[in-house]
Order: sequence, then structure tokens, then C-alpha cells
Amino acid sequence: MMKPTSVLHKLGQSLWLDNITRELLDTGTLQRFIEQFSVTGLTSNPTIFDHAIRHSATYDDDISTKAVAGKFGEDLFFELALADLTRAAGLFQPVFARTDGVDGWVSLEVSPLLAHDTNATLAAARALHQRGGKPNLFIKIPGTAEGLPAIEAAIFAGVPINITLLFSCEQYLAAADAYLRGVERRIEAGLNPAVASVASLFISRWDVAVSGKVPGELSNRLGIAVAQRSYKAYRELLASARFQRAANAGARAQRLLWASTGTKDPTASDILYVKALAAPFTINTMPEGTLRAFADHGEAGEMLAPDGGECERVLAGFAEAGVDIDALASRLQDEGAASFVKSWNDLLACIESKSATIRKAS
Repeated sequence: MMKPTSVLHKLGQSLWLDNITRELLDTGTLQRFIEQFSVTGLTSNPTIFDHAIRHSATYDDDISTKAVAGKFGEDLFFELALADLTRAAGLFQPVFARTDGVDGWVSLEVSPLLAHDTNATLAAARALHQRGGKPNLFIKIPGTAEGLPAIEAAIFAGVPINITLLFSCEQYLAAADAYLRGVERRIEAGLNPAVASVASLFISRWDVAVSGKVPGELSNRLGIAVAQRSYKAYRELLASARFQRAANAGARAQRLLWASTGTKDPTASDILYVKALAAPFTINTMPEGTLRAFADHGEAGEMLAPDGGECERVLAGFAEAGVDIDALASRLQDEGAASFVKSWNDLLACIESKSATIRKAS
């Protein structure tokens, strides 16, 4: 009998793992996920790396060697992160080759401290991609107002970008527009426009934000409704004359990615967002627990309706309950950026603390 993850993959959705640790690589767990759970890519963020390095001794020798060699701070962190991600990129290389670069990606985020500095974000994205040296390495840039010009410029420079911290349909469309502008500039300049990108829409944080503040029948329905609305916009963009002109010149479609798909409500299904968001030519990046749960007892729901299904009726219900979707989307993006900054600072403090301990001991 085919595993639920394989069923979802055959329906045309890519399953990515939203995690990276050295243990996943060293124990062969990531390789098993690829072989057994149809996993075809991986995402990381500052919170994931903070957790991996803080709660494990597997990085200590590496930190020690690099600290003795004079590496510290962000530079030392990126050495650790790229060591993991280049190994993971190697595991996904067969998928990358088989799909001609559509799938098989890993992602590394630029420093979130740069989120409000367009030029510094662009410079960091270019430098990190070059440093990584892997064709299937996405650089993650937040889809904030300041991030959008950096995304356009990075795409024009030929750097593959995972646009992160998108929460609403409007934020998704702004990110898609930045991507297409970069592609169109490449076409105009006579450059190859096939620069890959994904747009990462965060789902579960919507439901956390309104938990206990809306009628019971609306519980855990906001994230899915926002996703449905965004999926309709995505399908319309793919069918638009603007995108088709770019595609005719060799451009790739920027795929829509569902992020933050672990269920936060302990009373709800642990596969809630995976089952609800099955759709071809999309990606679902899942925490490890969610991936294992879906592989164990998942089932693909109905495919998302290209017209958004009942999303507008559901969203109207939230508006009646006093939820200002646009204001909440802005707040969630700001909070997401602030959360990554906190994780980043915690991560660098953790590395510095381990480095100092090692220096004292040597």
C-alpha cells in the first residue's frame, strides 16, 4: 500500500522538511525521509539552527576548530550552516537533476538583522549563494517592504530566492511581482530568465493569533482560508498574459510554498494543514513531527479549488467577528521578523558562549 506521503507527491505536491540538524544527516534520517517519505527538499531558518546548535554537542568540535582559526559571530555560524546545507543539497541533487531544477532545493536565510536594509540584504544574498557553491541552494529573503527591492535585484542578479515571511494574499502578490520584475529585467537584458524562486506563505500563525477570539465554528479555519485565497491568486497569475510572456522567453514559474504547517492547537488534527492544502505545483514544508504523522496516518484531502472554494465566505465570517485581516497580516509579518531577529541573536550568543568555553578549556 502506498504511503500517504507518496500519494501526496504523486498528486503533484512537493513535500519538504522544515528542519536541519547535523544528527539528521549523520544518522541517515534525512536520506530515509527522501527514500521512504518522498521528501524532495528542505527549509531552514534562524530558529531551527538555534535549536539545533543549542541542544546538541555535535557542533562543538566544529565550533572549536573554527574558533581557534579566528572565526566568530555570523561568519562562524554561516560556516556551520553551510556545512549542513551543502551536505543536504548533495542528497537532493538527484531530485534537482531529475526535475531539471524545479525541485530538490535547500534554503538558507540571510541575517534577519538586515530585514530593513535593501542594499545589505542584496549583498548578503549574493555573497551567501556564492559561498554555498551549490546550484540547488535557495537564499531566503523576507517579503517585507524593504525586502522586495532586494528580491527583485537578487533575481536580476541570477540568485535563486525563497521569499519568506509572507502571510496574506496581498503580501504573496507583492512578492510574486518582485520576482517577475527581476525576471523581466533579465529578459530585457538578454540574460537567461530561468532563475528559480518559491514564495513561502505562513499558515498556522493566523490561527494562533485569533485563538479564543472568534466563534468556535471558525476555530483553525483562518490560515486555510488565507491559503485558499492566495492559491486562487497564484493560479490566476500562472494563467496571466504577463507570466506567459515571461514563460515564452524561458522564465520559470515561482512556486507557492505552504510554510508553518505544524498544527499548534493540541485539540486539532496533527495533519490539519497538510490534508487541507493538497494542491498540484505547490510545496508543503513540514516540521519533522508533522511529516512523520502524515506518513503514519495521513490522507490527502480534496485538491484545493483553483477558484479559492469557500474562502471568501469564511473570511467574511472572520471580518464579522472583528478580525481585520490586513492589519493582522502586517502584524504577523512584523512579529515573524522580530522572532527571527530574537532567534538570530540567541543563536549568535549560544555560539559565542560555546566558543568562549572552548577557548578557556584550550
